[in-house]
Amino acid sequence: MSSEPEIDTEPGRDANSNILIVDDDRQVRDVISVLLSEEGYAVTAAASADMAVDLASKSETHLIISDLKMPVHDGLWLLDQVRKESPDTSVIMLTGFGDTEAAVECLRRGATDYLLKPPKVTDLIRAIERALSRRRIDLARRRYQKRLERKVQDKTAELVAALEEVEGSYENTLRALVAALDAREHETSDHSQRVVRFTKAIARVLGFSGMELADIGRGALLHDIGKIGVPDSILLKPGPLTKEEWVEMRRHPEIGFHILETIPFLQTPAQIVLSHQERFDGGGYPRGLAREEIPIGARIFAIADTFDAITSDRPYRKGQGYDAARAEIRRCSGTQFDPACVEAFLSIDNVRLGEIRAAVAQLDA
Repeated sequence: MSSEPEIDTEPGRDANSNILIVDDDRQVRDVISVLLSEEGYAVTAAASADMAVDLASKSETHLIISDLKMPVHDGLWLLDQVRKESPDTSVIMLTGFGDTEAAVECLRRGATDYLLKPPKVTDLIRAIERALSRRRIDLARRRYQKRLERKVQDKTAELVAALEEVEGSYENTLRALVAALDAREHETSDHSQRVVRFTKAIARVLGFSGMELADIGRGALLHDIGKIGVPDSILLKPGPLTKEEWVEMRRHPEIGFHILETIPFLQTPAQIVLSHQERFDGGGYPRGLAREEIPIGARIFAIADTFDAITSDRPYRKGQGYDAARAEIRRCSGTQFDPACVEAFLSIDNVRLGEIRAAVAQLDA
């Protein structure tokens, strides 16, 4: 298990550090500059806060030692500019006697330290070493944090890819299962794929996206999965079903629900499967649900399934045109279908519906 790298927290001399001295008093600048140069530091001096900001923007500055009180812009202004433009630069503030409140304000705004003027040489050197040491620690932690963030991003990308691969395997398995069921009924898989795409098109108009949209699509795909439990003598019977056979046939939503309900990622689709034969007015089966009692995915699916049934060729009849299907769905709004879902469907023009049908046909071409 990785842990945060060890960081040297002991103050130490760093002769490679660039230090900027800022004071409107030339004598103070010269004295401190000579002192720090003798200690091995690279020193630059500025006579004003504005000049200091300009110098700091042109070359990397590790530490600024600034007077608090200066004409035009004072040390607090300089500190604010440095924290905004060069947050990695440490700042030590020099204050006169009686300015301790202002010094505390400097610390609050991000200064590393403050010293009374004139500073003792030993105090100044120690303050510099503390400030540079703290800067090294902060930079090391920031680099570590960035490396950690990159690792998290990489692992997250790997996890997303793995999940997408698993989801793709699930989807392929479900499609294969539905294709086998379609073949059992002598139906082409185009029907299932068209219904899924019509259902999702309506759902998008209603504002569904992401996982909700995917679940609605899976519910549409698996709507007739329960017919696995219906005997061939009933499912494939060429003539009308008897009353007893209809009772058996109408069990398929519940059979499908029980097949799917134990699969965690198919909980929502299972509810659509259970409710896909319900009617908005309560006249459907198996539970006689009405209006908003019916899951929204099932209400959307009912329209998509009816549209595909009307417009598709069957052995016993020729498919009708899109306008005829639209008229029938509009006529059944409020009885068989949810009016809001009907309006969403009707907002999709015939060109788009034709594109969906053609795209599915092209898959099998």
